Amino acid sequence: MNIQIFGRKKSKDTKKAERFFSDRRIQFHSVNLDEKEMSKGEFEKIKNAVGGAENMIDKDSQLFKKKFQYLEYNAEEELLEDQKLMKLPIVRAGGKATVGYEPDTWLEWMKDSD
Repeated sequence: MNIQIFGRKKSKDTKKAERFFSDRRIQFHSVNLDEKEMSKGEFEKIKNAVGGAENMIDKDSQLFKKKFQYLEYNAEEELLEDQKLMKLPIVRAGGKATVGYEPDTWLEWMKDSD
């Protein structure tokens, strides 16, 4: 299983996701979004896997509440412009992806790959 984790060093949920895979001795590749933003191609693949850009926005973040809580916005445009709006971690395994801490889904992926 080829796992890719998009997150930030200071994100608690990103650290929990990395620990989840480490504890199960599953290798993963971490991408720190503070150092390297997600490419448009990666964004498109993840967006399609999670059911749209709206599902990738962290609506609990201070940034979202400050900028967009009461406004209409285009989720895809806003996420590509400011990736700090993304809910983390984003975990991808091939054509599958999750947004946020989703250990139950990751366990299912591991069962399916056996």
